[in-house]
Amino acid sequence: MDKLLSKSYLDKQDIVSLLSAEEDDMRLLFSHSAKVKELHVGNKVYFRGLIEFSNHCSKNCFYCGIRSGNQQVERYSMTDDEILDAARFAYKNGYGSVVLQSGENTGASFVNRIAKVIKEIKKQSDHKLGVTLSLGEQSKEVFQKWFDAGAHRYLLRIEASGKGLYQKIHPSDKNHDFETRRACLKNLKSIGYQVGSGVMIGLPYQTLEDLAGDLLFFREFDIDMVGMGPYVEHPDTPLFQYRNQIPSKHCRYTLALKMIAILRIMMPDINIAAATALQAIDLLGREKAIKIGANILMPNITPGKYRNKYLLYDNKPCIDENPDDCIQCLDSRIKMTGNSIGYDEWGDSKHFLKKH
Repeated sequence: MDKLLSKSYLDKQDIVSLLSAEEDDMRLLFSHSAKVKELHVGNKVYFRGLIEFSNHCSKNCFYCGIRSGNQQVERYSMTDDEILDAARFAYKNGYGSVVLQSGENTGASFVNRIAKVIKEIKKQSDHKLGVTLSLGEQSKEVFQKWFDAGAHRYLLRIEASGKGLYQKIHPSDKNHDFETRRACLKNLKSIGYQVGSGVMIGLPYQTLEDLAGDLLFFREFDIDMVGMGPYVEHPDTPLFQYRNQIPSKHCRYTLALKMIAILRIMMPDINIAAATALQAIDLLGREKAIKIGANILMPNITPGKYRNKYLLYDNKPCIDENPDDCIQCLDSRIKMTGNSIGYDEWGDSKHFLKKH
């Protein structure tokens, strides 16, 4: 383990070895990644207020609870005023940025609406609130339109960087094309976004070699930010039938922490989010991720009446709360990790800033 951690460049076999670490070796890994984090990005956590404004989706991904084929979902779409109210809450409470997230839609009215909302968020915050988008695959022209409106970060998770696994967890049609997903990431990069991606950890069919390949993909693509967490199954999805053939939730959770730690070592100055799915398995899951490498937290500021309708996976935490309930809780949770909160700061990726 000491030999592996002293290497300046990790190859695929090195990563597999680190992902296999247990007990004492795992503690060494986490201790090392915590030091790398402190050295390169410091002990400050940045908030991204998450606004899940619609669960309408044109995609039918096999792992997702709001997929188009799930007839059990009560669909909703927040009004523009509700979205702007949520953004005002974020600004008022010192969250440096918001994330606009929804199911994937591509119609002209949707595209124009998002551009309008971005402009209003920037206007009402005197351009002080950063805007991240997580709205799925779009054309390069649409990405550009939203960038020009004021968005500067985009999260598009690859979900599985290997084509074989990607095709196993998505329908086989033109609406779920692996090459299209990769092309979108390249387009976002060329426009000038800070580009984020991520994967699920502990999927059916997934191997340690697959996960090592995911980390190599982030490095080779020169990604700016990553949001990844354990795969948590949803009963109304096709992949649920394989729930007895995948690692236990505890194993998936531990593997997710290892992925965060290794990525922090491989890419010391990127932004890494502590995914909400970690808390779905361990009540202190996000805090543990922050201690070993993560530096971004996305508090949910969606109005309470909508939260239980945006269920990508089962056992999602905090669905019975309102944004106000989270403020003091988050403050004490972050202090418990030995970190501070970067209030009123965008917390842009240092990796991105160095390149630009």
